[in-house]
Amino acid sequence: MVGLQECHWPAVREIYAAGIATGQATFEARPPGWEAFAAGKPAHLRQVAVDDHGAVLGWVAASPVSARPVYAGVVEESVYVHPDAAGRGVGRLLLQALIASAEAAGVWTIEAKIFPENTASLSLHQTLGFEPVGVRRRLGRMSHGPHAGQWRDVILLERRSATIGT
Repeated sequence: MVGLQECHWPAVREIYAAGIATGQATFEARPPGWEAFAAGKPAHLRQVAVDDHGAVLGWVAASPVSARPVYAGVVEESVYVHPDAAGRGVGRLLLQALIASAEAAGVWTIEAKIFPENTASLSLHQTLGFEPVGVRRRLGRMSHGPHAGQWRDVILLERRSATIGT
């Protein structure tokens, strides 16, 4: 695991685009540019998994949910794995690394918003202590992919730290 830097962006963008194409990862229709991506995700909450040759296998990043001081310890995460690396534990390693770096930074709650059909992501998150706290019904309308034009529900999951903010 290494910090996600601009040099990783071409591979990260490719993995992000592959996730978008599935229609199961995000409402976004395309990845942003590096500047927009980096501006919303603090460097200490961005990581990539790389293989022995330096190829990016996946990435994880988190964004503050609010600028209000009361929510200073609450972030929303995104985790994406290259399709060729799926099922090899990369997502688990990325989320574990994020949890550790978030707690080191004083984060007490990590949120995830996942489409109900994305059962692999739901299972991974629940295995690592994320709990479903609600369903956001018809939260957004897909503009792309296999679900274009459909209103989609999103399951909100949270992982509350056992050590920070107790």
